[in-house]
Amino acid sequence: MKVRAKKHLGQHFLHDDNIAGRVAGSLSSPPETTVLEIGPGTGNLTRHLLERYPGLYVIEIDKESVDYLKAHFPALHGHIIEEDFLKWDLRAFAGGETLAVTGNFPYHISTQILFKVWEHKDTVHEFSGMFQREVARRITAPHGSKTYGILSVLLQLWYDTEYLFEVAPGAFQPPPKVQSAVIRMTRKTNGIPSVDEAKLKTVVKTAFGLRRKTLKNSLKSLPIPAELTEDSIFALRAEQLSPTDFVRLTKMVERYI
Repeated sequence: MKVRAKKHLGQHFLHDDNIAGRVAGSLSSPPETTVLEIGPGTGNLTRHLLERYPGLYVIEIDKESVDYLKAHFPALHGHIIEEDFLKWDLRAFAGGETLAVTGNFPYHISTQILFKVWEHKDTVHEFSGMFQREVARRITAPHGSKTYGILSVLLQLWYDTEYLFEVAPGAFQPPPKVQSAVIRMTRKTNGIPSVDEAKLKTVVKTAFGLRRKTLKNSLKSLPIPAELTEDSIFALRAEQLSPTDFVRLTKMVERYI
């Protein structure tokens, strides 16, 4: 049984066994952890994950891949979820427990996957996987860098983010036209911000929407009183603010937005 890589699903199957083992090892959770793999495809990463996490679940939208997994991975019986991860109810699946999520993610939806993880941070205690290198750098970027952005701020407030290693196109079939990299995010146990998350997201997205401008100008679309924008923080650009600075900024303006 051969599975065709489908362009519309962004499939690039990981065939380098050494890399697959390293990606599986990027999770530091204990063996009894409930682990969910997104987009297992033909199971090259799945095989290594099963060695570490016998209770592994996989979620796959591609019927051809699902049939392949059912035929070749009897250990996954009852643990293959035929759904679109972006539309699937992750919190209901977890049932109040926490879990770890990993995968070789389709690059065209990787940002959406990250936003969903952020929205389910109470459920996802650890997250790792393969991304386009530029996205991986963005997630782990420090403030002040050109790659620092919306996801950097939101994810780093709740997770410790690590850039682990890079992967060349030859590790995949078909090879992508970009370089790849693996990251790990571990949920913080202290220092969790107390802030209105919806308003934080609004402030961060608005600020980075005009990232070359100072906050006084980039946040003009928000109903912030002029006198408040005289504070020195509004003379800075979005990339100059640390994640905790954004929490402080949000608390300054939350009553007005």
